Amino acid sequence: MMSNKDSARNYRSSRETAAAQALGRVDERTRAVVGPIHLSSTFIRDPDNQYRSGFSYGRADNETVRELEAVLAMLEDAESAMAFGSGMSAAVAVFAALPPGSRVLAPTVMYWALRNWLADDARNLGLQVDFVDMADLAKVSAAVAARPTQLIWIETPSNPLWNVVDIAGVAEIAHSACAKLIVDSTCASPVLTRPLALGADIVMHSASKYLNGHSDVIAGVLATRSKDELWAKISRVRSSHGMLLGPFEAFLVIRGIRTLHLRVRASCATALDLARRFSRHAAVAEVLYPGLPSHANHALAARQMVGGFGGMLSIRVHGGEAAAIATAAQVHLWKRATSLGGVESLIEHRASIEGVGTPCPPDLLRLSCGIETVEDLFSDLEQALRHSQMHSHAS
Repeated sequence: MMSNKDSARNYRSSRETAAAQALGRVDERTRAVVGPIHLSSTFIRDPDNQYRSGFSYGRADNETVRELEAVLAMLEDAESAMAFGSGMSAAVAVFAALPPGSRVLAPTVMYWALRNWLADDARNLGLQVDFVDMADLAKVSAAVAARPTQLIWIETPSNPLWNVVDIAGVAEIAHSACAKLIVDSTCASPVLTRPLALGADIVMHSASKYLNGHSDVIAGVLATRSKDELWAKISRVRSSHGMLLGPFEAFLVIRGIRTLHLRVRASCATALDLARRFSRHAAVAEVLYPGLPSHANHALAARQMVGGFGGMLSIRVHGGEAAAIATAAQVHLWKRATSLGGVESLIEHRASIEGVGTPCPPDLLRLSCGIETVEDLFSDLEQALRHSQMHSHAS
């Protein structure tokens, strides 16, 4: 068990310090600076058949998971947090907690797996889902005015086009209609954006990405501004559907959060550097990155994102889909793999992954910047671009 008196929050330390020390909690028995992993699936009842320890069965609760949730709540200034077995399970738990017949507004550009689930499977829960351009507040307002809405889901920056959504603006629209606002802030991480402070009701992260940061965990988290009726229903869904994160995975996410601020700052600096360089590159038709003044949402991003514009960017390659795929085929340091937010840099031709109906242009390559030397990353991608352009011209 950990002692609350050892929590770094009691000393009014910065979020960065509290994260680096995992709230500064120390194991009371051993005085270890890294807490134990609690693996037990079941717990002993008291003689009178009660569970005064607070634990009864591992499907519903776990001490190591609670430790992670405490760190997450601190990072988001949340009243409470919940950890799930994946980002998808965290998202689905929110929708499963809504009453049948609820109307949901979701972004036209968002994480593709969740978009597909909303389009194909949410109806099984009796939900009505409409997709809206969340970067246009007038369209959001019109959609809310058209029919009663119970929940608005936004993602900012949006994957993989990296548009930035005005969280405070959408929150005002949502709350004026008595709707909840949920923000997928995976790609911003708590380092760059804190949606609850901007008016969101719940913030969601795929913890597989920046929070863990080492490409070795599948996890998801939710953090809430208030422990209201919806939050209680989400908790029941997590328990009854067996969505709780495992203790070892929780330990790994805690480990990742200790270096979160350093990693995010490094990836942001690399992404901005590469965005500037490739925006002037002859083989690149367009760079999508909110840190560039040319980006349509740059002013909003500068106001809403603190300390950086994210470690993700996309480039559109001259020569179309064939040239984009050929470029990805020629990299050596960049890894052709899905996901994002790890210490290694990844490259992916998203249209191929998303398939029919994707809003992703066929000439687009999505880049997740890791913590390697920026010169190495630039040189590797630059030679791949040159190779693809030579091949394209030759054919």
